[in-house]
Amino acid sequence: MNQIQKDNQEPVDVVIMAAGKGTRMKSSLPKVLHRLGGRALVAHVIDTAADIGARHVVVVTGHGATDVEAALEGAVAGMTPQFARQVPQLGTGHAVQQAAPLLPDDGTVLVLSGDVPLISGDTLRALVAESAGRRLALLTIEVDDPKGYGRIVRVQGQQDAEGEVQSIVEEKDATEAQRAIREIYSGVMAVPARLLKTWLARLDNKNAQGEYYLTDIVGFAVVDGVPVVAHRTDDALQVAGVNSPAQLAALERAHQLRQAHALMAQGVRLADPARFDLRGTLVCESDVEIDVNCVFEGAVSLGADVRIGANCVIANARIETGAVIHPFTHIDGEQAGVTVGAGALVGPFARLRPGARLGAEVHIGNFVEVKNSTLAAGAKANHLAYLGDATVGQRVNYGAGSITANYDGANKHRTIIGDDVHVGSNCVLVAPITIGAGGTIGGGSTITKSTEPGALTISRAKQASYADWQRPQKAPKS
Repeated sequence: MNQIQKDNQEPVDVVIMAAGKGTRMKSSLPKVLHRLGGRALVAHVIDTAADIGARHVVVVTGHGATDVEAALEGAVAGMTPQFARQVPQLGTGHAVQQAAPLLPDDGTVLVLSGDVPLISGDTLRALVAESAGRRLALLTIEVDDPKGYGRIVRVQGQQDAEGEVQSIVEEKDATEAQRAIREIYSGVMAVPARLLKTWLARLDNKNAQGEYYLTDIVGFAVVDGVPVVAHRTDDALQVAGVNSPAQLAALERAHQLRQAHALMAQGVRLADPARFDLRGTLVCESDVEIDVNCVFEGAVSLGADVRIGANCVIANARIETGAVIHPFTHIDGEQAGVTVGAGALVGPFARLRPGARLGAEVHIGNFVEVKNSTLAAGAKANHLAYLGDATVGQRVNYGAGSITANYDGANKHRTIIGDDVHVGSNCVLVAPITIGAGGTIGGGSTITKSTEPGALTISRAKQASYADWQRPQKAPKS
């Protein structure tokens, strides 16, 4: 049983509003699919629902419904959302009406917004606790400029954090006195499902916008004698919504700065927390140093004493103790992942692709690309080289300009390079091929057959020189 169920004896079901077009985004992409920290806005909200142990998640879709629903299938491990279509979009109350048939009567319903991505699990747990299966609980915040938001109207003479909530008044329906109220409704509420359904049935659209307001249920609760409580937060970031590219960018920077400070609190040394981007998960051991303008995506882990140079992009990788990633390196493990061994040196300007596995003390230098290849301890490829679909032994020295020709136009083939091999500069190893341990490949060779251990192998045209040779001359212009 999850913590919410244990504390409140009722399961929690989540409704996420995700039907809006997001006109101010000026984009063909549905608003809730725009990305924050590398994930769709609404995916963050589903993450939080999973974190609090929600029994069901119902996403209300409308504009771009097919795209939204396809994007969210399997968005969170172990949490498969249900979908309710809102067509046409006739207001927030109308949206929740579409979800109501999917909500069991025995739970507490949390109503969230798909464009408010940074609401925390702790805040939602506290809100559900305020509801306690018998009250309507609203998440509110006091702001300096409440324009455009629904105002929290409390009993006259009690317009403070302790006063009883009487109603929520939308901007277009508010009086001048009500518009001066600075406490606003965040769009997040917790309400017993059995009560919510009766109130949804009583909604009408007799208001300035001709819409069905979910906030009207506050008045119904007051009339029915159901307590209405406001849980006030002072964390504006948690309730910040996205309605424009400028708001999305501002929220991205605030989110990234918060993540940066959390890492520094754990001991990570960031050269500049304002120039750091985490678009996934980053786990760091002790004494990790990260220079400016680095981007981390997917699942990344950094061992003790790892140093990451400036302007690196690292995705889905494990970097072991003491490794150094020099500036401008691009590591992308995708599904296969990348591993960089203890004490390895990578870059600058190196590229590690999916399936790269570097052992301890491996050196991968500037403009070297490694894909689906394993390099054993002490192997080096320091300059301008390509290793694809290769197994490289210990202490191999792989020369500048050398490549594994792993693709024949239809299939990929593997190259095996034994321990202590020296591959000279500008060589082509045509797979499938095995270079025997201790062997040497002469510079400039194209090797198409496997070689014996310890052998020197050279394959190149005989050098010829022609004295007094004249270069062709351009024809004179007419």
